Amino acid sequence: MPEHHAWHQIRELNRRVTDLGEPFALTDELRALLRGTASEVAITPGEVAQALQDDASAAALLKEIAKRIRVGSRRLSRALTEANKRREEGDLEGARAPLQELLEREVVPFYRELAQLELDALDALDAP
Repeated sequence: MPEHHAWHQIRELNRRVTDLGEPFALTDELRALLRGTASEVAITPGEVAQALQDDASAAALLKEIAKRIRVGSRRLSRALTEANKRREEGDLEGARAPLQELLEREVVPFYRELAQLELDALDALDAP
């Protein structure tokens, strides 16, 4: 499970760099943060090593990590909302569909795990 404090740091740093135009300077602490969170959002070690060679590519890595966190969170939220709506309507098979679609597209392991847990819960409701 990801360390939510680190994800918050990524989102805040990305906001400052991308939205506010603050300068980006790669430090050892920032390298460690990017390396750790990149693995949590399914960015390969090779991609990370290459990106950590200079400030510009590290800033692009920061942006990609933040994007995967943000987009995956929204995708998961929409899928859970739709699944719950359909479950409340008594349509368990229909409730599975948005979660299965999410699993086909989502790369962030944490979000995939949450969707799978929800699917497992639906299966338990449907079991005799």
